Amino acid sequence: MESIYLSVILPVLNEENAIAQTLLSLETPGVEVILVDGGSTDQTVEIAQKLGIKVIVSPESGRGVQMNIGANHASADTLLFLHADTHLPPNYPQLIQETLDQPQTVAGAFLLKINSKNKLLRIVEKGVNARSRFLQMPYGDQGIFLKKETFNQSGGFPLLPVMEDFQFIKCLKKQGKIRLASASVLTSARRWEKVGVIKTTLINQMIIIGYFFGISPSKLNKWYRQSGN
Repeated sequence: MESIYLSVILPVLNEENAIAQTLLSLETPGVEVILVDGGSTDQTVEIAQKLGIKVIVSPESGRGVQMNIGANHASADTLLFLHADTHLPPNYPQLIQETLDQPQTVAGAFLLKINSKNKLLRIVEKGVNARSRFLQMPYGDQGIFLKKETFNQSGGFPLLPVMEDFQFIKCLKKQGKIRLASASVLTSARRWEKVGVIKTTLINQMIIIGYFFGISPSKLNKWYRQSGN
């Protein structure tokens, strides 16, 4: 039986339009893919099952709880948390290993590339990648990866409706370095295209500022949803 060295965990909710292509792109020997569904009412689960993917139905929706459940079911020593609309570079297992092998590294992520020709999104990419490199603060859409032992020691993702990735990385930074792999993930532009690049960017920054000033994550999430995202 083939040894599993990497578990890819996807928290999903109603992703029937994106999930098949993402799952097919992950097919690699030694890589386990775990889809954790948060109560989809579309064909997300059925699509994954037809592709032979391990599916776990979460008792509640929310990326934090879904990712924690996926980690608990993971067989590998290394975990990668991936959004349903994000595609990894072809040699992603090797890049993950090389990144985690760097001294004092506790976790890593990929550079961000947004699947759009919109020139404003090139500015967004540069900002995200600069923040990730110099502040060691990548977010979930960049594919966060780390050893399962480190994940367990950290306590996992906080059960927050928003900012769970931010808080998780913030805690990990106290243990060591957060490094970037030498390649980019390609993520969908859909959330920027939905309400516009400038508006989406401003909303995201306001959410971060609100979190810093102690506004409750539930209120921030409600505001985020009301903004059209």
